[in-house]
Amino acid sequence: MCLPVITGRGANKMLLVALPVARIFAALILQLLRRVRKLLLAAGVLLAAFQVVLILQANSIQSTNSFAQIGALIPSFLRDIMGPSFVTLLSFSGMVSFGYFHPVTIGALVAVSITLATIPVMEMETGFLDLILARPVARHWIVVRSIAVAAIAAVFLTGMMALGTWLGLKIFAPKDVVGPSFRMVGSLVLNLGFLMFCWAGIAMAIGGVCRRRGSAGAIAGLLALIAFLTDYVGRAWKPADSVAWLSPFRYYAPFEVIMGGSLLVRNVFVLGGIAGVAFGVAWVLYSRRDISK
Repeated sequence: MCLPVITGRGANKMLLVALPVARIFAALILQLLRRVRKLLLAAGVLLAAFQVVLILQANSIQSTNSFAQIGALIPSFLRDIMGPSFVTLLSFSGMVSFGYFHPVTIGALVAVSITLATIPVMEMETGFLDLILARPVARHWIVVRSIAVAAIAAVFLTGMMALGTWLGLKIFAPKDVVGPSFRMVGSLVLNLGFLMFCWAGIAMAIGGVCRRRGSAGAIAGLLALIAFLTDYVGRAWKPADSVAWLSPFRYYAPFEVIMGGSLLVRNVFVLGGIAGVAFGVAWVLYSRRDISK
């Protein structure tokens, strides 16, 4: 079947319509990025610096051959949680990779995702959205804009972590020590970025039914904490493992990658699927919502 080809005045009209829409969409993204640029820059610099500090710490431990002594101090329940990756973690490469699944790092990234995803609620609460919609902007573009910014933030922050790792290894790592491979760091960054994107979608969907940004952020943050603890307990206590699969954190699996395995494509698809469904729910909720309330 042949598709109709639009030529002449019809093509020109479609182009004139498409260009303003693209410009408006780009303007919305740039406007939001300007508002959150300080947050993203500060978080990116801190995460990159944290990677450098871990490399300095790993260098200090490596120079004194203290990895074996540290292993003797680790409680048995942490050994059960880490599994076979425990031995691999107690090495220079494992220590450098620790920043990609450190609870502080994961908590910071999820917190930034929730903060960005709940901005539409704040715009409704403050009346800023009324000013945006006073222009020829469809309401669903607000959701698309926030999704795009969440994706940009995930790429930027995980990229800053990778940059910090590369610079730290280049400047401070001993030449006779093997650090994490490019493939390992890339797999951890990709999986962590999808985890951020997943929680951004969940937070945006929650925001679609909340009247206040504080409520949306609190609910999303509490849900993230419950999900994290569920996954944490499920790895050490077999009865809890039956419900741990519900946690998005179950599909962030850095230990397998650190042990030399490949990134599970299933984990990426699950996190991406959760994000897609959650963003779809947010699209519907925000499109039908009465913004006057």
